[in-house]
Amino acid sequence: MNRTARLYALVEELRAAAPRPVTVSALAGRFEVSARTVQRDLQALMESGVPVRTTPGRGGGWSIDPRMTLPPIHLTADEAAALTAALAAADARAPYAGAARTAAQKIAAAMTGPASTAARHLAERIVTLPSSADTAVRTAVERALITRTVLRLSYADAAGRHSERVVEPAGLLTADGRWYLIAWCRTRQAGRGFRLDRITSAATTTEQAEPHDLSALLRGSAGADAVRSMTLAALGRLP
Repeated sequence: MNRTARLYALVEELRAAAPRPVTVSALAGRFEVSARTVQRDLQALMESGVPVRTTPGRGGGWSIDPRMTLPPIHLTADEAAALTAALAAADARAPYAGAARTAAQKIAAAMTGPASTAARHLAERIVTLPSSADTAVRTAVERALITRTVLRLSYADAAGRHSERVVEPAGLLTADGRWYLIAWCRTRQAGRGFRLDRITSAATTTEQAEPHDLSALLRGSAGADAVRSMTLAALGRLP
């Protein structure tokens, strides 16, 4: 069993035993590897965001919180492959790319049967080149959108002119492989789109932003015909 398959299997083993802890020695015996290897694997799962934890002392061991994990997901092999490809291909410069990667790991760990095997084999054949994306800018934009707070940024337009802006984020627009922050610009007193790769610096604040309708801000711009993801739109209709 290779390491990727073992990581998925470890999650399933802990989920089956939850909430009882399982010792490293028991897991090592189960997967026929050294205790040191199991310890490294469990640490890797923890660092990737899987809710595994260790309890020291007599009767302790490693466990997983069933309330913080997905139940087994029954997908077809094609659905699993599509999901794996979409998440694995998330550009490092795209918003929430880091969260997409950890989500892919968690979803894969929750899948069972042929779909799990198909997803794992496909993931092993998808590679990405490192990106020089400014993670500080991306993180600030992500946080401002989630917390609905005002964002201060430095921006360079298409002509290379630099300006300082104070904006109230409304949403994100993607087009032709580029991402844009759509926001109400207090500096210009109008809706504006800021290409993420042209934001040279960004800083979050604790000031709450006024709510703005994304469609209204896009009206009259090149993004006026943008459509929401039908998959994500469906989530809003769930009870």
